[in-house]
Amino acid sequence: MSRVVYDGTPIEYDEGDTLAIAAVRNGQHPARGGTLCLAGDCGNCVAIVDGTPWVRTCQTPARPGSVVRRHPSGAHPSPGGPEQHTAVAVRHRRAHHVVIGNGESGAAAAAAARARGDTVLMLDAADGNEVVGVFDGPTIIVRTPSGIDQLHAHHITLATGAAEIHPVCPGNMLAGIYTPRAAAAAQAAGVDLGRIAVVGRNLVAIHGEVGVSAIELADGTVIECDTVVADLGSAPRDLLARMAPMVPVSVVGPAAAAHALPPCPQEGVVCPCGKITVEDLDGVWSKGFNELELVKRASLTGVGTCQGGVCMPHLRAFVAERSGSEPQPFTARPAARQLTLGEAAAGYHIDTFRRTPLHAEHVALGATLDKFGGWYRPWHYGDPVAEYWAVREAVSLGDVSTLGKMIVSGPDVVEALERLYPNHVHDIKVGRARYVINLTERGHILDDGMILRDADDRFTLTFTSGGASTAEMWVRDWVETWGLKVHVLDRTVSHGAINVTGPLAGELLRRAGVADEERPKFLQHRRLAVAGVPCHVMRLSFTGEASFELHHQIDRSVELWQALMHLGQPLGVRPHGLQALFGLRCEKGHILVGQDTELDTSPRRVNMDWAVKLDKPAFIGREALVRTARLPDERRLFGFTMEGPAPLEGSVIRPVGGAADDVIGHVTSSWNSPLFGHAVLMGWQKRAPHADVVEIDGREAHVSPVPFYDPEGARARL
Repeated sequence: MSRVVYDGTPIEYDEGDTLAIAAVRNGQHPARGGTLCLAGDCGNCVAIVDGTPWVRTCQTPARPGSVVRRHPSGAHPSPGGPEQHTAVAVRHRRAHHVVIGNGESGAAAAAAARARGDTVLMLDAADGNEVVGVFDGPTIIVRTPSGIDQLHAHHITLATGAAEIHPVCPGNMLAGIYTPRAAAAAQAAGVDLGRIAVVGRNLVAIHGEVGVSAIELADGTVIECDTVVADLGSAPRDLLARMAPMVPVSVVGPAAAAHALPPCPQEGVVCPCGKITVEDLDGVWSKGFNELELVKRASLTGVGTCQGGVCMPHLRAFVAERSGSEPQPFTARPAARQLTLGEAAAGYHIDTFRRTPLHAEHVALGATLDKFGGWYRPWHYGDPVAEYWAVREAVSLGDVSTLGKMIVSGPDVVEALERLYPNHVHDIKVGRARYVINLTERGHILDDGMILRDADDRFTLTFTSGGASTAEMWVRDWVETWGLKVHVLDRTVSHGAINVTGPLAGELLRRAGVADEERPKFLQHRRLAVAGVPCHVMRLSFTGEASFELHHQIDRSVELWQALMHLGQPLGVRPHGLQALFGLRCEKGHILVGQDTELDTSPRRVNMDWAVKLDKPAFIGREALVRTARLPDERRLFGFTMEGPAPLEGSVIRPVGGAADDVIGHVTSSWNSPLFGHAVLMGWQKRAPHADVVEIDGREAHVSPVPFYDPEGARARL
């Protein structure tokens, strides 16, 4: 037989033993006490293995010569050994559909995905592929025998099963307590558990000095035993799902099943990781920390090695009894398993580009995805011209969840918005909207978006996808600088948005349960149920056609999208991607901030003086605009038309017959218009007087008024 060294004592183990099984077979608790699940859910078996602390011995095979030290009581272990600093190999991998867990539910989910044509990768700790984190992206961090995998997936299914509930009572940190599955696993490995007492929710106390000697039941019965098997039911093994609340994952099987909370704990250790007792929870509750998240933060329950894997059912039961309502589980923080320094640093990179809640729908529809504005977005679905005509002639859906979305409210909100924006805000009526631009102190365009008035003291603000990341900081910084009483709530990530656009958009909403008289008119907005989903319906248009933006909670995005796609089939509905959208907006002459603008672009240079009201006494950038109002402006954005293929964006603009180095501008946006049969484009001319005819790619281009399409805007008002 082979041996490992456990706390300085050589012990024998059988082939196939884990370190935890080897320990209990030799009369040792793998750590120092507490319920053993032997399934990797708790932290009651963690030890220092070959110098690496926080190792789950129940998941670690015994190997000849391994040195195991139990963590010191009441203190964190000190790292030791070269393993902490050894370079770890990392792989970046991509997969279409990842199923985590290869049990019955995982196998069924994988089979269903393959039947849909998905390529499936299955991961399971028992196979040496232990998932330790799920991050936005989505990115899955996997510990493998050869290192760390950073797996970038389109869709994730969690089939992680259920974890058995540990007892909380006096004596629950003694050695000799097992869950039913752990006891069965130990006996199957030949471990002699001695006198066994199987008990359920009538357990009130466990007696003993170091190990179990007896249990006490609710009726006062005392049973002598060497081992307690606590059969208290199970709870979903939802750690990975709680780690990634904004990641589009599917949870199946026992991991998604509802479960009854255990009785509220009265005494004992609730959180084994931090040795936090019921008395500790009572202490923070008495100080006014009366919500689950607050109890967690004040007591540090659930912040340890298992991230609530053991304590969550009891913590929820505690809060439910005292508050009268059952709280939802809190978000887990990475990592689900402790990493060595080498593992944590391995190839340190997480894809920061987000995926919308409809990402899997786009993939299923065959979308070509690309990175734009900090998000993965559909570029097209195979035929951008057909998508264009769906918008112009029928109805189409676009995923605009990437837009910045913000609620601002409070007694000073109107004053704050008047100062933030160059347009008037005070005269926007409740239920109406207005297009606005954002300026820097130098009077240059920073972003654009919409202001929608929800109430006298409450507004919804929207920003571009690229501007969303800085919008909250921009608003908060100025409001705090001015000392105004304004509340800011950023809903960019928590809310999705679907654009229903085209001449039949109203008909599609009618089929989705919105009566004609309920639909908002152009630049109006209402809160309505669309296909049963509560939405903030905004009548706006970036495409030039009748358009409705449906803002909603992201957990309803897929439901709403699928319902609209189904209801719109008789109308010829199809989704459109960015390629068609950018062409549609180019025909309308709508600028794209960051593409049609530069760092020093003023409203005048892009013909947007109408969006600035200099009669206002103060707004960001006003002083700069007043100072420069009388200065000649040689550089300006123009619309152009030309025959033949559209020039590439970035193509230089020259005078007709000019030399190769005589550059007077460049193309910012271009589109081969299916409607007009020629190219429409926008670009800068940087020399006055501005020419009516220029040369681009050796061909003539003629200055043309914008918008090119429907200059009266009648189509958007259908």
